[in-house]
Amino acid sequence: MKLNRRLAMLFAALALAGPAAADPSQIIIIVPYPAGGLSDTLARLTGKVLAQNMGLPVVVENKPGANGVLGLQAIAHAKPDGATIGMVPASVMTVNPALYKTMNVDTMKDVQPLTLAITIPNVLVVNPSVPAKTMDELLAYLRKSGGKVSYGSMGTGSSAHLNGELLSRIERLDITHVPYKGSAPAMQDLIAGNIQMAFENLPVALPFIQAGKLRALGVTSTSPSPQAPDIPPIGRTIPGFEDNIWFGFIAPAGLPPAFAAKLHDELVRAIKSDDVSKVMRERGAAITTSTPEEMKKVVGAEREKWARLVQERRITVD
Repeated sequence: MKLNRRLAMLFAALALAGPAAADPSQIIIIVPYPAGGLSDTLARLTGKVLAQNMGLPVVVENKPGANGVLGLQAIAHAKPDGATIGMVPASVMTVNPALYKTMNVDTMKDVQPLTLAITIPNVLVVNPSVPAKTMDELLAYLRKSGGKVSYGSMGTGSSAHLNGELLSRIERLDITHVPYKGSAPAMQDLIAGNIQMAFENLPVALPFIQAGKLRALGVTSTSPSPQAPDIPPIGRTIPGFEDNIWFGFIAPAGLPPAFAAKLHDELVRAIKSDDVSKVMRERGAAITTSTPEEMKKVVGAEREKWARLVQERRITVD
């Protein structure tokens, strides 16, 4: 009886001590979007270097759906044993909480940040038929259009959509949002002239800009992109307009601290490697790693910012 009581006390103590030190046999990186996008590319490049440095197999799993919500749920509900982490764009962590009332994930509590990875601007592009070559000229054109100008985005709640809503709010403009199922159809319609303008990730839009099929008027970042230094920040014309879009790595909440610290260090090492950073810079991204605490502060601040915009503009998802 005494032995049984001692064993019971031992098991209770181990339970209170929390999860054991993580020692996964492989690492799965969940990407909440289809293969082929920037999130997927970054995850696969980083995962390859991570596998080499840690001596573990690293597998990327794409779990698209509901604007990233399904993938986020898979990350948050995974065991916090180090075997599952996620690569997410900012909107999944900062915009979706305001759009989806039944998301079943609190991005401040149910997942833990590991590190930011890259930042990348959107660029405001117009069809060449639009009589504007600067932001000032575009604003004048929009005010005279009487609500007849439309802008496209890769979907409701996307950064491109919210950039348009931010522009409308600050400048008190009447422009119509046209959501698409991804960047490709939005760019096709813009080039065809079916819509007049769009915000788009710089790497996606840059080839069309260079080919003369679209005209770029400004980037959403606070400074010009090294890949397109001649495109000025929109904030120079419209004070307060800013959106430095980021992508980062997260894990389920409760990851053992020692392994979380190790994983952070290895991820930063991989992201800064030539194999990852060179490709990302070629695509217009800036390497922007962080501590977990710094990333959490960014998530909290941007959640508040976009929640106000979503509420003021009455943005909803179907």
